[in-house]
Amino acid sequence: MGINDERDIEANLQIGPTDAGMVRLFVEGNGIEIPMDFTPEEAIEIAEEITAAARRAGGGKMR
Repeated sequence: MGINDERDIEANLQIGPTDAGMVRLFVEGNGIEIPMDFTPEEAIEIAEEITAAARRAGGGKMR
């Protein structure tokens, strides 16, 4: 499975801080729960990567 392969799977994504000072991405769907913890610095890098991908997908037309 690659980034461009479509799947008919529904999942929920929650993002928030943990009590331990980490940023958690929590993915839940089809009976599977995946908690992913990142340092604040790693979370900022991920946010920058998501923003860059959104700009590329939108043809650079973002505020």
